[in-house]
Amino acid sequence: MEDVGKEMSKIIQNRDMNERYNELVDVVLKDTDVQEFIQENRDRLTDDDIRKSYSKLYEFVQEKRKYQLNDPSMIAPGYEPKLTLNFHYIDVTYVPTEALIAKQKEDEIRKRVRAMDMPKDVREASLSRFDTASQGRAQAMAETMRFLNEYTSEPKEFHKGLYLQGTFGVGKSFLLGAIANSLAERGFVTTIVHFPTFTVEMKQAIGKDMVGPKLDAVKKSPVLMIDDLGAESMTSWIRDDVLSVILQYRMQEQLVTFFSSNLDLKDLEKHLSVTQRGEQEPLKARRIMERIRYLAQEITMSGNDRRNG
Repeated sequence: MEDVGKEMSKIIQNRDMNERYNELVDVVLKDTDVQEFIQENRDRLTDDDIRKSYSKLYEFVQEKRKYQLNDPSMIAPGYEPKLTLNFHYIDVTYVPTEALIAKQKEDEIRKRVRAMDMPKDVREASLSRFDTASQGRAQAMAETMRFLNEYTSEPKEFHKGLYLQGTFGVGKSFLLGAIANSLAERGFVTTIVHFPTFTVEMKQAIGKDMVGPKLDAVKKSPVLMIDDLGAESMTSWIRDDVLSVILQYRMQEQLVTFFSSNLDLKDLEKHLSVTQRGEQEPLKARRIMERIRYLAQEITMSGNDRRNG
């Protein structure tokens, strides 16, 4: 930290500047907080102790003024200066404000949600803003609360996630984000990925020899949310070496997994059966569907398009 009292220290060392020195001392000693502090500790402070502390008292007065003006040039933005006694010497300590503590807590919560290629409204979603007007949304909320209560009570046990299915804009992604943020508030780490974008990144990772690390970062997340499954251009490699690997690992390790999709489970199976080249591979699709059904419960969400409504 820069010593704000150095101006005072220079003046103290240059006693030929008596007039300026006396002015600054007068300002410092007239400060009500300084007066109260000295009065409260007068039995432990001699006049000489106070004189030796002028530079720190000057720092306090200057920084207090900046703090009250919310001046970003202060030594420690977000911290309130306080006077303290340090063995017959007056010092300045900086105490975090309630606003700073709240912001630090919020930042810590946000760090527990790794949102990969997700829009701002999903990253900032909350259950309190989730509309339960339609029956599908009400059921989704009920199952969400059941999951949160059970998972919070027994996080080491296996809990099925949700497969949120519904038309475009009914709030599936928003609800995933809200669940992720609610879990973060409870201390749990979540990764939420937009699957179509993730598949593109995985293809790009081949040339960079980054497929393994990127795959591991997703498949090993304590809680994983796969958003917009079925909207990607399905290739046999994405299906068999990316999606299947992720789901197999999570099934074996019994890790919580959520999904959202415009397709119900039957239509998703058809989507997974046909590759981009038109190859029909129903058996491989069926194996993936078995894993999805093991990991998540299907919920159909209905209602108006919230994005364009």
